[in-house]
Amino acid sequence: MTPAIIWLIVGVALIAAEVLSGDFVLVMLGLGALAGAGSTLISDNPIIHVIVFAVASTALIVLARPALKRHFLTGPNVRMNTEALLGTQAVTVSTVTSTGGQVKLAGEIWSARSIAEGEVIEPDTTVTVVEISGATAVVSATP
Repeated sequence: MTPAIIWLIVGVALIAAEVLSGDFVLVMLGLGALAGAGSTLISDNPIIHVIVFAVASTALIVLARPALKRHFLTGPNVRMNTEALLGTQAVTVSTVTSTGGQVKLAGEIWSARSIAEGEVIEPDTTVTVVEISGATAVVSATP
């Protein structure tokens, strides 16, 4: 096999493997390998191919990867962590009062309390998450 074919296979395999990792490292290495394949058009020296691969991969990881991660993972409409739970619906598992209770939220059982003092929410009631306070969901009855 010619070096160009080997670099192409490695590049495509790394880019395809990115689907499993989702961390934007393998795609950068894959693009570096494609740059190494392109360098075979200029030179027959394998050391130059490896240098082109290393420089391109390093530049992509250092320069392009942070920008891509910022764009795809923290876009303007993407809420992360507990912020993503605000406004979502939950179902009470036990009686929820202003001092405690439990809800099923995002498939998990959470400690909960009602937002209004003296409010009692019966089990199997749909509620809305108003706030996350530590590991406790602060909820209100959905009208």
